[in-house]
Amino acid sequence: MLNYLVIGAGGTGGSIGAQLARGGREVTLIARGRHLEAIQRDGLRLVRAGQPDETVRPLSAMDMAHYQGRPDVIFNCVKGYSLEETLPFIQRVAHPDTVVIPLLNLYGTGGRMQVRLPDLLVTDGCIYIAAEIREPGVILQQGKIFRVVFGVREGQAPPVLAQVARDLDACGISGELSSDIRRDALLKFSYVSPMAACGAYYDQPARAFQSDGEVRASFVAMVREIEQLAVAMGIRFQTDPVATHLAILDALDPEATTSMHRDLRQGGPTEMDGLLFEVVRLGQQLGVPTPVYARVAARFGFQA
Repeated sequence: MLNYLVIGAGGTGGSIGAQLARGGREVTLIARGRHLEAIQRDGLRLVRAGQPDETVRPLSAMDMAHYQGRPDVIFNCVKGYSLEETLPFIQRVAHPDTVVIPLLNLYGTGGRMQVRLPDLLVTDGCIYIAAEIREPGVILQQGKIFRVVFGVREGQAPPVLAQVARDLDACGISGELSSDIRRDALLKFSYVSPMAACGAYYDQPARAFQSDGEVRASFVAMVREIEQLAVAMGIRFQTDPVATHLAILDALDPEATTSMHRDLRQGGPTEMDGLLFEVVRLGQQLGVPTPVYARVAARFGFQA
């Protein structure tokens, strides 16, 4: 049985940790503050529309300072602006065969982490789920999709990754070991980045995207701009990203928002640089016009 560690107990990490624990896997959540205290005291409560609330306990949870385990698999589920502080922790707790699977919103995170963690295997990965912390110890999950996609950027995936996919499936998460994670991670980014950017620009939840109008049209245009970036990078999506993403978007709770939009409203740090500004920079590097991204980025102070 693999020993799992999930760094970050927000909507993404908390949901993964809860499902793995429900499925009988050995898992520890890394959390902090009042959220950690609530999980340690009462377990982690999952709230889903149209379903009874469920509390997962016992559920091992602690902060980084107190964790002394040696995990086989680490899911890194923090925000991009918190990534740096997790690297020394990973170096401390990992054993030589530990696999690190980042599930951040930012494209290319695995490659950047691999440079900093050269003795470990760091994959790339992405997750499809609409979830957030509603209050300490409580995760609100919206919609039915819960899918984790991960894989190595080059070479053959080690057998442990297939076991991770099987464990996820057995625990109620759709686990997919990708044969082309660069493509699949960029496809996910081409959804979350336009959703976050448009949501912040127009200060609107999913409801504003779910009918024809300026918000939906801007979202579609931004998806197409990333599609053109993908072509310039030598990546071809196997499906029409606009049709794929609109189907996901239209199935969301009308009041759903992205974590970047929520962070912006709360006045805290955001992932705007990686989710928005980086797309404009990439377009400049590749010689691909990104006019809608440039307009939105300028609104938030980006300077070419």
